[in-house]
Amino acid sequence: MEAIRVVLADDESLTRGAVGALLGLEPDLEVVAEAGTGDEAVAAVREHRPDIAVLDVEMPGMDGAEVAQWVAANVPGTRCVILTRHARPGVLRRALAAGAAAFMTKSASASVLADVIRRVHGGGRYVDPDLAMTALTAEDCPLTDRELDVLRSVDAAGTAADIARRVHLSPGTVRNYLSSAMQKLGAGSRSEAVRVARDHGWL
Repeated sequence: MEAIRVVLADDESLTRGAVGALLGLEPDLEVVAEAGTGDEAVAAVREHRPDIAVLDVEMPGMDGAEVAQWVAANVPGTRCVILTRHARPGVLRRALAAGAAAFMTKSASASVLADVIRRVHGGGRYVDPDLAMTALTAEDCPLTDRELDVLRSVDAAGTAADIARRVHLSPGTVRNYLSSAMQKLGAGSRSEAVRVARDHGWL
Protein backbone atom coordinates (compact mmCIF):
# COMPACT_ATOMS: atom_id res chain seq x y z
CA MET A 1 0.00 0.00 0.00
CA GLU A 2 1.29 3.45 -0.88
CA ALA A 3 2.35 5.51 2.14
CA ILE A 4 0.43 8.62 3.19
CA ARG A 5 2.70 11.56 2.36
CA VAL A 6 2.94 14.22 5.09
CA VAL A 7 4.39 17.73 5.34
CA LEU A 8 5.08 18.69 8.97
CA ALA A 9 5.26 22.36 9.99
CA ASP A 10 6.20 23.59 13.48
CA ASP A 11 8.39 26.51 14.48
CA GLU A 12 9.88 24.57 17.42
CA SER A 13 12.64 22.52 15.80
CA LEU A 14 12.93 20.05 18.69
CA THR A 15 9.20 19.31 18.65
CA ARG A 16 9.15 19.13 14.86
CA GLY A 17 12.07 16.72 14.78
CA ALA A 18 10.61 14.47 17.48
CA VAL A 19 7.17 14.30 15.89
CA GLY A 20 8.70 13.73 12.46
CA ALA A 21 10.82 10.87 13.77
CA LEU A 22 7.88 9.23 15.53
CA LEU A 23 5.61 9.53 12.50
CA GLY A 24 8.42 8.08 10.39
CA LEU A 25 8.20 4.89 12.45
CA GLU A 26 4.66 4.31 11.19
CA PRO A 27 4.84 1.93 8.21
CA ASP A 28 2.07 3.68 6.27
CA LEU A 29 3.25 7.29 6.82
CA GLU A 30 6.08 9.19 5.12
CA VAL A 31 7.18 12.68 6.19
CA VAL A 32 8.29 14.19 2.86
CA ALA A 33 9.21 17.66 4.17
CA GLU A 34 9.46 19.71 7.36
CA ALA A 35 8.97 23.47 7.76
CA GLY A 36 9.62 25.98 10.52
CA THR A 37 7.44 28.88 9.32
CA GLY A 38 4.12 29.34 7.60
CA ASP A 39 5.82 30.53 4.41
CA GLU A 40 8.08 27.46 4.41
CA ALA A 41 5.00 25.28 4.91
CA VAL A 42 3.34 26.83 1.86
CA ALA A 43 6.51 26.26 -0.18
CA ALA A 44 6.72 22.63 0.97
CA VAL A 45 3.09 21.92 0.14
CA ARG A 46 3.48 23.59 -3.25
CA GLU A 47 6.56 21.50 -4.04
CA HIS A 48 5.58 18.10 -2.63
CA ARG A 49 1.76 18.09 -2.96
CA PRO A 50 1.41 15.87 0.12
CA ASP A 51 -1.72 14.00 1.16
CA ILE A 52 -1.68 15.68 4.59
CA ALA A 53 -0.19 18.90 5.99
CA VAL A 54 0.26 18.89 9.77
CA LEU A 55 0.43 22.55 10.83
CA ASP A 56 1.22 24.23 14.13
CA VAL A 57 -1.31 27.01 14.57
CA GLU A 58 1.33 29.44 15.90
CA MET A 59 4.16 29.98 13.41
CA PRO A 60 6.13 33.02 12.23
CA GLY A 61 4.71 34.62 9.10
CA MET A 62 1.50 32.89 8.06
CA ASP A 63 -0.05 30.99 10.96
CA GLY A 64 -1.49 27.49 10.67
CA ALA A 65 -5.01 28.67 9.87
CA GLU A 66 -3.75 30.98 7.13
CA VAL A 67 -1.67 28.17 5.64
CA ALA A 68 -4.71 25.87 5.76
CA GLN A 69 -6.76 28.50 3.94
CA TRP A 70 -4.04 28.82 1.27
CA VAL A 71 -3.88 25.04 0.89
CA ALA A 72 -7.65 24.72 0.51
CA ALA A 73 -7.62 27.35 -2.25
CA ASN A 74 -4.48 26.24 -4.09
CA VAL A 75 -3.80 22.55 -3.37
CA PRO A 76 -7.24 21.07 -2.61
CA GLY A 77 -5.85 17.52 -2.79
CA THR A 78 -3.96 18.17 0.45
CA ARG A 79 -5.94 18.04 3.70
CA CYS A 80 -4.80 19.91 6.81
CA VAL A 81 -4.44 18.86 10.44
CA ILE A 82 -3.98 21.80 12.85
CA LEU A 83 -2.06 21.42 16.11
CA THR A 84 -2.34 23.88 19.00
CA ARG A 85 -0.86 24.23 22.45
CA HIS A 86 -3.81 26.20 23.84
CA ALA A 87 -7.50 25.31 23.72
CA ARG A 88 -8.79 28.67 22.50
CA PRO A 89 -12.24 28.61 20.86
CA GLY A 90 -11.43 31.46 18.48
CA VAL A 91 -8.45 29.56 17.11
CA LEU A 92 -10.59 26.45 16.62
CA ARG A 93 -13.25 28.40 14.74
CA ARG A 94 -10.64 30.10 12.55
CA ALA A 95 -8.99 26.79 11.71
CA LEU A 96 -12.25 25.07 10.77
CA ALA A 97 -13.41 28.10 8.78
CA ALA A 98 -10.10 27.98 6.91
CA GLY A 99 -10.84 24.46 5.76
CA ALA A 100 -8.81 22.37 8.22
CA ALA A 101 -10.04 18.79 8.49
CA ALA A 102 -8.73 18.16 12.00
CA PHE A 103 -7.83 20.17 15.08
CA MET A 104 -5.97 18.69 18.06
CA THR A 105 -3.68 19.61 20.94
CA LYS A 106 0.09 19.23 20.82
CA SER A 107 -0.15 17.20 24.02
CA ALA A 108 -1.66 14.29 22.08
CA SER A 109 0.58 11.27 21.54
CA ALA A 110 2.25 10.55 18.20
CA SER A 111 0.10 7.43 17.83
CA VAL A 112 -3.09 9.51 18.18
CA LEU A 113 -1.75 11.99 15.62
CA ALA A 114 -0.96 9.11 13.27
CA ASP A 115 -4.52 7.77 13.67
CA VAL A 116 -5.97 11.25 12.99
CA ILE A 117 -3.80 11.56 9.86
CA ARG A 118 -5.18 8.22 8.64
CA ARG A 119 -8.75 9.29 9.40
CA VAL A 120 -8.35 12.60 7.57
CA HIS A 121 -6.67 10.88 4.62
CA GLY A 122 -9.68 8.58 4.44
CA GLY A 123 -12.00 11.58 4.13
CA GLY A 124 -12.90 11.97 7.80
CA ARG A 125 -12.64 14.86 10.21
CA TYR A 126 -11.52 15.15 13.81
CA VAL A 127 -11.76 17.75 16.58
CA ASP A 128 -10.20 17.07 19.96
CA PRO A 129 -13.14 16.56 22.39
CA ASP A 130 -11.67 18.88 25.04
CA LEU A 131 -11.16 21.63 22.45
CA ALA A 132 -14.71 21.17 21.19
CA MET A 133 -16.10 21.40 24.73
CA THR A 134 -14.07 24.56 25.39
CA ALA A 135 -15.49 26.14 22.23
CA LEU A 136 -19.05 25.14 23.10
CA THR A 137 -18.84 26.50 26.64
CA ALA A 138 -17.07 29.74 25.70
CA GLU A 139 -18.30 32.79 27.57
CA ASP A 140 -20.59 35.34 25.92
CA CYS A 141 -18.99 38.36 24.31
CA PRO A 142 -19.05 41.41 26.62
CA LEU A 143 -18.42 43.85 23.75
CA THR A 144 -21.04 45.86 21.89
CA ASP A 145 -21.36 45.64 18.10
CA ARG A 146 -19.73 49.06 17.75
CA GLU A 147 -16.78 48.05 19.95
CA LEU A 148 -16.32 44.96 17.81
CA ASP A 149 -16.46 47.05 14.61
CA VAL A 150 -13.72 49.31 15.95
CA LEU A 151 -11.51 46.39 17.04
CA ARG A 152 -11.88 44.76 13.61
CA SER A 153 -10.38 47.89 12.09
CA VAL A 154 -7.39 48.11 14.43
CA ASP A 155 -5.14 45.80 12.39
CA ALA A 156 -5.91 47.54 9.12
CA ALA A 157 -5.47 51.11 10.37
CA GLY A 158 -2.90 52.86 12.51
CA THR A 159 -4.34 55.88 14.32
CA ALA A 160 -7.74 56.55 15.84
CA ALA A 161 -8.36 58.95 12.94
CA ASP A 162 -7.61 56.17 10.43
CA ILE A 163 -9.99 53.82 12.23
CA ALA A 164 -12.61 56.57 12.44
CA ARG A 165 -12.60 57.00 8.66
CA ARG A 166 -13.08 53.26 8.18
CA VAL A 167 -16.01 52.92 10.59
CA HIS A 168 -17.53 56.37 9.89
CA LEU A 169 -17.19 57.70 13.41
CA SER A 170 -15.34 60.63 14.98
CA PRO A 171 -11.80 59.98 16.31
CA GLY A 172 -12.98 60.83 19.82
CA THR A 173 -15.78 58.27 19.63
CA VAL A 174 -13.34 55.66 18.34
CA ARG A 175 -11.00 56.35 21.26
CA ASN A 176 -13.93 55.92 23.67
CA TYR A 177 -14.90 52.58 22.12
CA LEU A 178 -11.28 51.37 22.18
CA SER A 179 -10.91 52.40 25.83
CA SER A 180 -14.17 50.68 26.76
CA ALA A 181 -13.22 47.48 24.92
CA MET A 182 -9.76 47.39 26.51
CA GLN A 183 -11.28 47.84 29.96
CA LYS A 184 -13.85 45.08 29.45
CA LEU A 185 -11.19 42.66 28.17
CA GLY A 186 -8.54 43.59 30.72
CA ALA A 187 -6.18 44.54 27.90
CA GLY A 188 -3.30 46.99 28.20
CA SER A 189 -3.30 48.01 24.55
CA ARG A 190 -5.58 48.00 21.53
CA SER A 191 -3.56 45.20 19.89
CA GLU A 192 -3.90 43.08 23.04
CA ALA A 193 -7.66 43.73 23.02
CA VAL A 194 -7.81 42.50 19.41
CA ARG A 195 -5.83 39.37 20.34
CA VAL A 196 -8.07 38.57 23.33
CA ALA A 197 -11.26 39.09 21.32
CA ARG A 198 -9.93 36.97 18.47
CA ASP A 199 -8.81 34.16 20.78
CA HIS A 200 -12.32 33.99 22.18
CA GLY A 201 -13.82 33.87 18.70
CA TRP A 202 -15.58 37.22 18.98
CA LEU A 203 -13.92 38.80 15.94
